[in-house]
Amino acid sequence: MPQHPDPAGPAARPEAVSGTVTATALGSWPGNDPVESSRVIRGELGAPHLPFLAELPQRGPGADPVGRSASLLVDIFVDTQPHGWRLVERPGKDHRRAVSLLNQDINALADVAGEHPGGDLKISLRGPLSLAANLYLHNGERALSDAGARRDLLQSLVAGVGSYISRAASSVPGAQITVQVDEPEIAAVLGGGIPTASGYRTLRSVPSSEVSAAWEQMCSAITAAGADTVFALPRADAFGPLRKGTKSPFELARQAGAQGVALAADSLTARDWEGIAEAVEDGDRVWLGILPVPREGGELPQVTRLVESVLRPWNKLGLPAASLPALRLTPASGLADVSPETARRVLTRLTGTAAALDQVVAEG
Repeated sequence: MPQHPDPAGPAARPEAVSGTVTATALGSWPGNDPVESSRVIRGELGAPHLPFLAELPQRGPGADPVGRSASLLVDIFVDTQPHGWRLVERPGKDHRRAVSLLNQDINALADVAGEHPGGDLKISLRGPLSLAANLYLHNGERALSDAGARRDLLQSLVAGVGSYISRAASSVPGAQITVQVDEPEIAAVLGGGIPTASGYRTLRSVPSSEVSAAWEQMCSAITAAGADTVFALPRADAFGPLRKGTKSPFELARQAGAQGVALAADSLTARDWEGIAEAVEDGDRVWLGILPVPREGGELPQVTRLVESVLRPWNKLGLPAASLPALRLTPASGLADVSPETARRVLTRLTGTAAALDQVVAEG
């Protein structure tokens, strides 16, 4: 397992915050052509924005986020069953397909990056708890139900993430890599809301101390590979009221050593905004999902409305305009379920909003 870096050393730096507000997206993208998706993404998210390695789940099993992340596991293999991905003893065609699809995506990115060099890169994977919630044991139950299985999956994912980062970095020479660790099920994991395989009851909640320790290991492995970590969390209203003295997942992610946290803006509570203010004052990056993804054919919010949705709470907290570059703007969710043209328009609207906020900074 990777050694934990000295927290006082250079590897433990916060993600560098540029002097401008920037934009990215959360990873999933429509269609099934990795070359075309990379061209659009790199074209729309040129510097200082953050292009990403697209996930194209419409290609089917192995291209979905769970199968894609399972392909990174070391000495643990998966196949597909009617209920989802199952842990198996040796790699079969399903596992090999997931590995192959990810390799195709990285190779396609390398070809496109050769045409459009420069800039940094974001890659994504499922976090250890959400991965355990979506992988099944031989007995048909979720891996999340078994503490030993959770531990084995964590260690295997930690062991595999360095290779993933290395391959991504080689596709875009000179790029600083950011790893987005997606934990969409973490509210249900912490709240005991993940259903059993039968669906008649729910699994026991996982202690926040275990979640914190798992996230710390992920951050340490990613940092050791020279990359930055951002945790993408579900909507704040998915968690319900927190018990007194309980840390929120946002606080757990920052405590684990993440350089940033991705949050859906329209779900944030007053406590969440206070946490954002603290993160900004500490020099961390906040990824703010300000743009609700429209249904196909729907209109996108105007730039003025999006700017106001940021400035209203920002000013209420007393944060200075000069701190706005701590923000990285994102859609509120993934883009796999819209058309490629709508997905492109979302990126254009986000970069336009970032430019408008930069004007606020300049006038500040």
